[in-house]
This record gives sequence, structure tokens and C-alpha cells, in this order.
Amino acid sequence: MWPAPCVGALVKLQIVHRTSYRYSLPLRRVVQTLRLTPRSSSRQTVLHWALAGSGSLHPEDDAWGNLAHLHTVERGGRRLHTEASGVVETRAEPVVTDGPDGRGPAPDWYREASLLIGRWPAIVDLALTCLPGGEPAHPVEPRRGIERLLRLAESVQHRVRYRPGTTDVHTTAEGAWMAAEGVCQDQAQVFIAACRAAAVPARYVSGYFFGGETGSGGAEVAHAAGAAGAAALASHAWAEVCIDLPGRRWLGVDVTHGCLVDARHVVLAVGPDYAACPPVRGVRSGGGAETMEVSLRITPL
Repeated sequence: MWPAPCVGALVKLQIVHRTSYRYSLPLRRVVQTLRLTPRSSSRQTVLHWALAGSGSLHPEDDAWGNLAHLHTVERGGRRLHTEASGVVETRAEPVVTDGPDGRGPAPDWYREASLLIGRWPAIVDLALTCLPGGEPAHPVEPRRGIERLLRLAESVQHRVRYRPGTTDVHTTAEGAWMAAEGVCQDQAQVFIAACRAAAVPARYVSGYFFGGETGSGGAEVAHAAGAAGAAALASHAWAEVCIDLPGRRWLGVDVTHGCLVDARHVVLAVGPDYAACPPVRGVRSGGGAETMEVSLRITPL
């Protein structure tokens, strides 16, 4: 069993996430969907947040209950940028309760297969081993269900070793299982696939993870790449498992870091898999060859 992480009960994190694109030819039109704005919940409070881009931004709720922005540029030069920044107060609480506003589908929906997460025999076998009887919420001993989920996450972590550059944003849970390596996205999707194979509702979460020690001055990452999937490198991914269907309560499990979700995690969006809720997705006309630079700085306050 993994040890409990040593983090504060309440943490304020300042986040600055920049994405810059350069093109070999002038752009004619760009349309992007940005899921880069966190919402307040029972375990995080957005104290302030700003989103800026090269073009116009129009907020909208997506099908999964996330706050998304449509970013459009009608014409432009050879550069494009977005910046998301703000301060979020997080709690060392692994369980989140869906809000009373009714955004997003009911938990039962997250038992179904999705574009990147289906039912494959090896993952089904893993589910039957780690989640016998399915439902992880035990009426008398709720801790037993959490222990089973942690054993499942540990098994996934051992099977799908963390190794950047071996998969991409289109890799399915089956593909990551067969490759036996991948990144946080792949580990989360294999874990979710096993939960759904046991008829347990589970959903994919994209967000930020503060990997430095509180008071260290912050953590910063930067990436440069020509592939459109580079934007995902600055974000993190984990899973949420529904442990209370009527109450719509979800337990966050971070397979990559071997822990339940705590004050180091900031949720941006949820959905059935990565394909449903990427931080940045778009299409463009013109521009020629593309290169991308992504930087992320997270500082405890």
C-alpha cells in the first residue's frame, strides 16, 4: 500500500500556463477549444483566473460540465499564443462532490466504453482480480473499497511504466497496456478501463500537479515540439471513481504519483477519456509547418 503523501491541508497555488505557436506561413483562420479554466468545487476554490489569447474568446459549458472557451482567430501572422493564469486554493481532500447545478452526465454514464477506453480481455482480468464484486463502496467498511482501488492503481503503475515519448494523445488504454509503457494519460486510462470492466463508474481528469515542495519557490516545466500533442505535456492526468452514486461523490486516484488526490492537484476538466477533454484542441487554415512551445509555472503562496 502506498504511504499517505505529506502535504498541507490547505494550499494556495499560483499558476501561469503559456502556449506559443509559430508557423512557416501566414495563418488564415484558427478555431480552438480551450479547457484551461478551472471551476471551484468542494475541494478547490478558484480565487481569481484569467485567460488570454491571440483572438476572441467565448465561454461555453461542454457536455461534461467543464468550462471551455472557443478561441477564434480570423486572420493573423505567423504566431499564436494563449495564457492561462490565476490562483487556486486546494484542499488535501481526495473526494469531490459534483455541484448541485446538474452540469455533466450522471455517474452511471461513466460505466460505458469511450473512444480511447474499451473492454479488452487482459484489463478485464485485472479488474476481476483487484475489484471482485465490482462496487468499491462497502456499506460497512468503506476503507476496504479504497484499498482495492489503490491495489488496482499500483498494479497499473507496475504494468504501464512511466516513459515519455512512447505514446501519443491517440493511444488507447489497450495500446498502452500492450506497450507496457506510457505517460500519466495512459496510466489513468488503463485504470479507468479496469474500473469500467468491473461496472464501476470512473472518469478521466486533466489538470495541474505541483511537484515541488511547499515553500521551495515553485516548479516550472517547459516543452518545445512540432506535434500538436505538446500542449498536453504541461498538464497532468488522473482518475476519479464514483464511490457514492446517489451523492455523486468521486474519489481521486493519481496512478502516476501513487497517491490519492491531495492539495497538489488542480482540476481543469473531466470526461470519459483524454479525447473528450484535452486542454487545447483546434483546427487551422494556412500556417504551413507548426512548432509549439509550452511553459508552466506553479508557485505556492
